[in-house]
Amino acid sequence: MPETSNAPQVAVTGPVPDATLDQLFREARIHNAWLPKPVPVELLRKIYELARFGPTSANSSPARFVFLTTPAAKARLQPALSSGNVEKTMAAPATAIVAWDTEFYEKLPKLFPQSDMRSVFAGKQALIDETAFRNGSLEGGYFILAARALGLDCGPMSGFDQGKVNAEFFPDGKWKANFLCNLGYGDRSKLFPRNPRLDFEEACKVL
Repeated sequence: MPETSNAPQVAVTGPVPDATLDQLFREARIHNAWLPKPVPVELLRKIYELARFGPTSANSSPARFVFLTTPAAKARLQPALSSGNVEKTMAAPATAIVAWDTEFYEKLPKLFPQSDMRSVFAGKQALIDETAFRNGSLEGGYFILAARALGLDCGPMSGFDQGKVNAEFFPDGKWKANFLCNLGYGDRSKLFPRNPRLDFEEACKVL
């Protein structure tokens, strides 16, 4: 049974404008310094509501997001950060803990009602972990693009102690941290020169 929606269907007519590609990819940068401009909670909500439409296996949607927006919340995160990530994270208007749900399959009756996908995962820990981490990482990528599309800059990072983050924020063990992402309005005057990227011939094969 195909997915249905009451939303109006919009035809995809072609590539988005170059300016949009610049904002999402070519001119977008990882930011380490931030302007003193807050990120309202309503904007964080809009980021999620956009990112959730990205595809995942069986619409499993295992990513979970915890937004740290206050000094008290950031203080709870600070002991888990590597030394090079402390200053920029404390200065960021918001930081997202991008996590994955070890019990994501419990929501599959709602998310994939056309088939009994819950039984595919229940009791199969290796499959649960592999699926949740892979698809949760995909959703983290959608999240970054959604934030950029809505005018925010991002500072994703993996320099932290996952065990400490899990113990502090997810003590019941049901969610597990994947990566962190600072959010705000970056200070472009403090950007480092952009590092090279691999060319098509170095990274791709056409068979």
